[in-house]
Amino acid sequence: MAYKIIASQCTVCGACEFECPNAAIRLKNDMYIIDPKKCTECEGHFDTPQCAVVCPVENTCVPA
Repeated sequence: MAYKIIASQCTVCGACEFECPNAAIRLKNDMYIIDPKKCTECEGHFDTPQCAVVCPVENTCVPA
């Protein structure tokens, strides 16, 4: 399973991009996206997916 970013809620602050240990998050067409092939939900790095932890808007980074 991977996480996704709810585009309508994303403020494009960029906090998630730098916290992702797998470099799965990138800016595309002025919106952040998560590559499901790279996203491991931070397994092996953190107990909780860091995109969801650092996002200032609740429920924007959610399970896909």
